[in-house]
Amino acid sequence: MSDTKLQSKIPSGPLSEKWTRHKAEIKVVSPANKRKLDIIVIGTGLGGASAAATLGELGYNVKVFCISDSPRRAHSIAAQGGINAAKNYQNDNDSVYRLFYDTIKGGDFRAREANVYRLAEVSSLIIDKCVALGVPFAREYGGLLANRSFGGAQVSRTFYARGQTGQQLLLGAYAALNRQIAAGTVKSYTRREMLDLVLIDGKARGVIVRNLETGEIERYGAHAVVVATGGYGNTYFLSTNAMNSNGSAIFQCYKKGAFFANPCFVQIHPTCIPVHGTQQSKLTLMSESLRNDGRIWTPKKKEDVEKLRAGKIKPSQIPEADRDYYLERRYPAFGNLVPRDVASRAAKERCDEGYGVNNTGLAVFLDFQSAIQRLGKKVIEERYGNLFQMYEKITDVNPYNEPMQIYPAIHYTMGGIWVDYNLMTTIPGLYAIGEANFSDHGGNRLGASALMQGLADGYFILPVTIGDYLSQDIQTPKIDTNHPAFQEAEKAVRDKINHVFNIKGKTPVDVLHKELGHIMWEYVGMSRNDAGLRKAIKLIDELKHKFETDVLVPGTNDEFNQELEKAVRLQDFIEIGRLIALDALDRKESCGGHFREEMQTEDGETLRDDENYMYVSAWEYQKNGDPILHKEPLNYEFIKPSTRNYKN
Repeated sequence: MSDTKLQSKIPSGPLSEKWTRHKAEIKVVSPANKRKLDIIVIGTGLGGASAAATLGELGYNVKVFCISDSPRRAHSIAAQGGINAAKNYQNDNDSVYRLFYDTIKGGDFRAREANVYRLAEVSSLIIDKCVALGVPFAREYGGLLANRSFGGAQVSRTFYARGQTGQQLLLGAYAALNRQIAAGTVKSYTRREMLDLVLIDGKARGVIVRNLETGEIERYGAHAVVVATGGYGNTYFLSTNAMNSNGSAIFQCYKKGAFFANPCFVQIHPTCIPVHGTQQSKLTLMSESLRNDGRIWTPKKKEDVEKLRAGKIKPSQIPEADRDYYLERRYPAFGNLVPRDVASRAAKERCDEGYGVNNTGLAVFLDFQSAIQRLGKKVIEERYGNLFQMYEKITDVNPYNEPMQIYPAIHYTMGGIWVDYNLMTTIPGLYAIGEANFSDHGGNRLGASALMQGLADGYFILPVTIGDYLSQDIQTPKIDTNHPAFQEAEKAVRDKINHVFNIKGKTPVDVLHKELGHIMWEYVGMSRNDAGLRKAIKLIDELKHKFETDVLVPGTNDEFNQELEKAVRLQDFIEIGRLIALDALDRKESCGGHFREEMQTEDGETLRDDENYMYVSAWEYQKNGDPILHKEPLNYEFIKPSTRNYKN
C-alpha cells in the first residue's frame, strides 16, 4: 500500500524558523468561536492536565477524563529526577541546538528533526511557566534555578525539585486545571476509562467510557479528541509503571484507524530495584538523577561475587582496587551518564558474565561512597534524601552505608500513536500527546525528557495546532451522542464486556498477564533475535487462545470490578505485545532500545542500518490478519546521522 496516508506536515525553511513560521501560517479560532467548540481530553497526567488547563484558559469547552480519583495520582509523579531545558544557567555552553542534537543522538537518529528541534526550542518556556505556577525548583545560593546532569549529555540542563520533580510539576498543572474547572471551562470526570473512540464521517467525534465505580457505560461527544494516556510498558507486566497505566486507549484508537508507530521501541531503565520475588506486581524505579553522583560497579573477582551472594562480606568491604566501574571503563567521556539503553545493556553484559551481585545474579551496585567522601553526607541528603529513604524502606539497606542494588527494567515506551507535526493522528480530529504518541524520542528517550515532552505538547504545541483543525468546525453544532455511531460503539463495548464475563474460565487475569510478561521479557526484552521473536509471536497467539477460553472474571459489570478492568486491558496488552514483536521482527537493525543480537558491533554496541531502516514504522490495523506496515522516511536535512559514540 502507498504511504501517502502519512503526511507529516513538517514546515519548510531553516530548522530554527520552522515552528515560528508554522505558527504564523496556520489558522486560529477567535475567542467567541472557541466557546462554541468542545474538546475531549483523555488522561490527566502532565500532558493531559496541562493541555486541558491551557485549552480551557483559551476558552474552549473541555471535558477531561481521569482513570483515578484525582489527577494527582497520574503516573507523571513517578518521574523523579528532573526536566530538561536549554537555559544554559550553568554557563557550560548549552544551547537549543545542543539539546536538540543530544536528543536526536540519544534516540539513535530515529526521530524527526523538526519535532525534536521544536521540543528543545520551547523547553525554556516550560521552566518559566512552571515557575509562574509555583513549582519549587531547587535553586543555587544566588537565586538562579539549579541544574544537574543526566544521561546522554555533557552539560547540566536538568531542572529538579529534589527527588520529586514529576510530582511538583503535576501539582502545578493540577492547580492550573482546577482553576479552569472552577471557571467552568473544564468539566472533570474522574474514575472513567475510555473503552472506544467514536467516528462520524471519518472524524473523531467522541468516546465511550466506563464509570469504574458503577460500571455504567457513558457517551461523550466533542469536536476533537485528545489522547494523553501514557505508554504501554505494562504489556510486560513487571515494569516501573503504575498498575493503572495501560495502553487500552491508544489501542482502541489504533483499531479505529490511527496508525501505531514504532511499537518495538521500548525503553529499559538501568536503575531499578531488582526483582525480589514471584508475587511482585510492579517494580520500583530509582531515579536516573542518582547517576550524577553514584558510581556503578561490580566486583572484579568472581570469588568476591560468591562471597556477596553467600552473605559472607558486605559490598563496602570490597577494596577499591577490586571494583570494576565498568561504565567509566567502557565509556570514559560520559562514564556513569551514558544513555539508558547503553547503561542497561552494559549491566546485562556484566550479569551475563557472572558478575551479578545478588542471589539471582541479576543486580549491580550503585554506590555513593565517593560522593559522600567528596561532598559530605549532608549535601547528598539534600539532593537525594527522599530517594534514599524510599530505597531503605523497600530493601532494608541504608544506601548511605552500603551501595544500592539496581538492575534494568521496562520503563518508558518511545513508540505510540503516529502523529504529524500538529500532533494529529491519521484520524482527523484525533490528537495524541506525551508518551501516547511516538514523535520525539526515536529509539531511546534521554532522561528528563518525558516531562519536557508532556508539558511542551500540553502547554505550548497542541493548544496552537488544534486551532488549525477546529477553525474548519466552527459551524458544526454540538455533537449528538444519540447518533448511530455512538449507539454502535456503545453496543460494541457492551458486547466486549459480556464476552469476557461469559468465558467463565478458571485462570485469573494476573496469571495470564504474568505469562505474557515472561514471554515479552524473555524474547522481546533487552535483546532480541529472529528465532526468539518468531517464538514470541507463536506463544502470544497461544496465550490469546487461552485467554479466550479460560480467563476467570468474577463479579458483574454494574459494580466496582477491578478484575473486569484488568481483563479488558489484558486483551489489549496481548495484541500490543504481538505488535511489538512483529515490529521488532521487521526492523532488522539495532538502534536505541531495540537491540537485535544479529546486528551489533564487535564490542556489543548497536549497529544501525541507515540504508534500509531510516524510517518510522507505522502500522495500520486489519481486523482479519496482520497489520499493514507503512513507512515514513526520516530525512536528515540539518544533521548527519553518525555512529553513537559515548567513549570520547
